[in-house]
Amino acid sequence: QVQLVESGGGLVQAGGSLRLSCTASGVFVSINTMNWYRQRDLVARIFSDGSTTYDDSVKGRFTISKENAKNTVYLQMNSLKPEDTAIYYCNIVQSNGVGSWGKGTLVTVSA
Repeated sequence: QVQLVESGGGLVQAGGSLRLSCTASGVFVSINTMNWYRQRDLVARIFSDGSTTYDDSVKGRFTISKENAKNTVYLQMNSLKPEDTAIYYCNIVQSNGVGSWGKGTLVTVSA
């Protein structure tokens, strides 16, 4: 069973930065994609080969990265806006198609 634990959320003023982390543990096959969702919307995705995709609303401000040895994915969020306020969820999809979710971390951006 795969467990995902997120951290790094919090309160920040507009224009500030936060870095979210998500570490996967448990028994799993190779990871195909590691993803960050904001509520139900995909924000950023990183593939096993390191290639990335972003929602248009965060391009140029957010950066997704990973450390394979630690089974950890990061989301560096810069130039935060009040509309970025949300619960951010970590998600992984294994090569067998099985997906797992974290419990979420709250990001609040004040004006």
